[in-house]
This record gives sequence, structure tokens and C-alpha cells, in this order.
Amino acid sequence: MSSSAGTYEAVMARKGEIIRRAVGIDYSRFESGSIAFDYEGMMASTGYNFDDVRKIQQLYGVGDTPLLELRNITALARRYAPPGKGARIFLKDEAANPSGSFKARRAATSIHHAGELGFTGVITATSGNYGAAVASQAAMHGLDCIVVQECYDSRGIGQPEIMEKARKCEAFGAEVLQLTVGPELFFVFLTLLEETGFFNASLYTPFAVTGIETLGVELTDQMRELTGSPPDAVVVTNAGGGNLTGTARGMCRAGARDTEIIAASVNLVGLNMADDAHFNRKSFTTGHTGFGIPFTTFPDRSDVPRSAARPLRYMDRYVTTRQGEVFYITEALARLEGLERGPAGNTSLAAAFSIAQEMDRSQTIVVQETEYTGAGKHVQPQLAFARENGIEVRIGDPREEVPGTSIVLPEDPAIISAPDLDLKDLRRRYIKHAVTFARERLEQAGTTCRSHSPLQFDKEDIDFLSAETRSSLDTVESMLRETGCRA
Repeated sequence: MSSSAGTYEAVMARKGEIIRRAVGIDYSRFESGSIAFDYEGMMASTGYNFDDVRKIQQLYGVGDTPLLELRNITALARRYAPPGKGARIFLKDEAANPSGSFKARRAATSIHHAGELGFTGVITATSGNYGAAVASQAAMHGLDCIVVQECYDSRGIGQPEIMEKARKCEAFGAEVLQLTVGPELFFVFLTLLEETGFFNASLYTPFAVTGIETLGVELTDQMRELTGSPPDAVVVTNAGGGNLTGTARGMCRAGARDTEIIAASVNLVGLNMADDAHFNRKSFTTGHTGFGIPFTTFPDRSDVPRSAARPLRYMDRYVTTRQGEVFYITEALARLEGLERGPAGNTSLAAAFSIAQEMDRSQTIVVQETEYTGAGKHVQPQLAFARENGIEVRIGDPREEVPGTSIVLPEDPAIISAPDLDLKDLRRRYIKHAVTFARERLEQAGTTCRSHSPLQFDKEDIDFLSAETRSSLDTVESMLRETGCRA
């Protein structure tokens, strides 16, 4: 490869071609209209039906995880709930998977497919549990594995949670490349895919998201067995949207169409996830608004041309929690239920603790996943790291918490809350991103399209945007007109 071919600009110009080869999907065959694409066609293109996916997962020890009733945490929530309120809280214990999280479900199908296609190795770009899941499954399949992490700030300081996940990946035999925050992550990832010829084990392919559908089916079937009916509500920690998408699709497959699907993210509003100064001023590497909101309003920002994670299609509510509340609930889960679990699933547990108090006692709410814990994921190392980075840690009212400045542990569980985000606003933001995306595609195709020129969206586009935002056709057309487009 010539030196000019390896520059940032040259590699980024080839990203579409690199990713197509590394995933084995021709995304162009699903495209239509100005913005529309055949989502269900893409999801069905894997060649694996639901039974195939379940058999693959069972063969490699993934899935069939227990569903536990949190009786003591339910009792605590009922102490603060109005009379007659306080739903039973259940928890799907995904830490029982080989790599310690639900992401083993995503990895199992992807890595199996890589082996079927004849790839000798796999690469993933993630600072989260997915790296460990890919490394674990790659080890079982006898494939090489490279995990690329965004790990350090410019001072060379890494977050304890990310360092813990690197240790987990290395334990499974993966090679871990740890990078500083910034655009080099995607550049290095693409360069490695091109140089090695390995499979792109992306979080956002149909293989990965279809793998989570088993979780939704299991959860529904287990609740029917335990309580006689599907849950009234399920709370899903939301980052890139695949967790919520796959779970909701699985629950629909199992007939749980009336269950309320609630997304939950830690409130880190005000922090820029790609900013060097902000990188170590947060205590959560996933399941926060820095990922949750951008990927909800523009899912195709991922490492594939079209993401299989489309959370806005499925969520009924989107709530936020605060860092101090999640740390509090993490300790409550250990002390009241004897379950020591990592922070990601406890984001949705913190939300469920509050939401359960709004619901009737006869109702049920399920926290959809847990994750393993380890040295870097524990509460005390994370709080110590926050203090080292100048974050004030104190006990008080979590509503006073300022991301990047303070972490406030609740002085009483009664003040734990889960405020709602405005879904109408998120839908409007999605439409704006869709318009921008459509303009960029026209420009890349060489079509003249000035930024102030009105775009024309046909019926196929309108139908697609209606499904994407769970909005009426009239609402979509109204939002498009707000952006200066013609429908």
C-alpha cells in the first residue's frame, strides 16, 4: 500500500468498500427513495431464522439465562410508593452468559457467520462489554480477535471500567489496541480491517441485533411461566440502540405486543464524548445520553452503512437516571438481593425502581439485563477515579448533580427519579438528521443539491419515516415541511 493510500483522508474515502468486504453485506440492494431502505429485508438477509440463531447460541453456551424476582428491592420501592402502587420488579440475569453480558448474544451469531464465510479472524471497535463477548466467541470458534478501544485521554490516563474490559478481552486471547479519544478509533479500525482481511464484528449488523431477539423471547416466556402473562413494562439500558431493538423485536415475536418498552440512559448532558477534556469526567462508558440520544436520532452514524439498531421504532418512553442514583442502586442490589453486578444493567434498575412506584402492585416490570462486575467496574474505584479528576462526590439530592462536575449519591431512596425525555422532540430531531443524510447522499452521487433547495420525499420515504419515528403520515409530512422539504 502506498503512503498516500494509508492517509486518514484516503482510508476514510474507501470506508464503504472496506466495510462491505468485511461484513459480507451489499447494503445498496436495500436502498430506495431519498431516505428509505428496506429494513425488514435487511434483517431477513442474514440467512438465519430465529431457530437457527437460538441453536447457535445454545451450542456456544449463550442464552437461557435466569429471570429473578427482586423481592427486597420491590419491598423497598413499595415503602415510598402511593397506596396500591409498587409493581413487582424482575431482573433478567444476563451476567450468566460466557462473557458476562447480554452482548454474548450479539457476538454468537456474528462470529459463527464469520467462520461460515471462511474468515480467519474478527475485529471490533468498542470500549464496552461487546469486546469481551467477541473475544469469548472467537476463542470458542478458533478465530483470531482484535479489539480496538478508545481508552485514554491525551495524558495517557484510562478509565478503570475500560481498563477492566481490556483485561477481560485479553483473558480470552484477544489482542487489544488502546487508543486516545478522537477520530483515530475509526481510522485504525478501518485500516486493520483492510490490512488483515478480518470480519467486521460490528454491533450494528443484522447478525448482531437478531441475536438479541432471543433475549426478548426468553424474557416473555419466563414471565408467562412465573406470573401467567408477559410483563407490563420492560426497562432497557440504551446506548447504541441495539439492545432495545433486539429485545423489543423478540418480545413482539413472542406475542408481548402490549408491554411498554422503556429506554433508560444515564444523564451526561453537557459532556462531549469525543472531547479530550471531557473523556475522563464521566463515570459511565456506555448506557448514557452521550450515546443514547445521538444513536436514537441518527442510528446510521455507526460503523456500517445502515444500522440494524433502530430504537425509535420500538420505544414507548425514554427516561434518564443520574450517576449517583445508579451507584446507589448498584450497592442496593448487592446488599438487598445478594447480586453483585456491573453498572450498565443497573442504569435500567435505577429507572425501574422509580417507575415501579408509578405502577399498580398487581403489575410487573422487568429490568432486561445485568452485566458482570470486576475490579474497574465497582463503585469505589469509579468514585475514587472521579475524585482524582476533580469531580465532587457527595451525598444529597441527585437532582443537583451536574455531569462532569459532581456526582450526588441520594441521601434517601425516596428521591430517586427517572424523568422522561420528550419523544416528540427526539422524533423531530430524527427527521432533521434524515434530511441532512439525504442531502449528503445526493451530493456524494454527484447530484446538484444546494443546502437551501427543497428536497422531494416520495410516499416510500414518508412510509419509512413514519415507521422509524412511530408517527402518523401527517405528522411526518408536517415535520418535513418544518425543515423546508416537500412531501
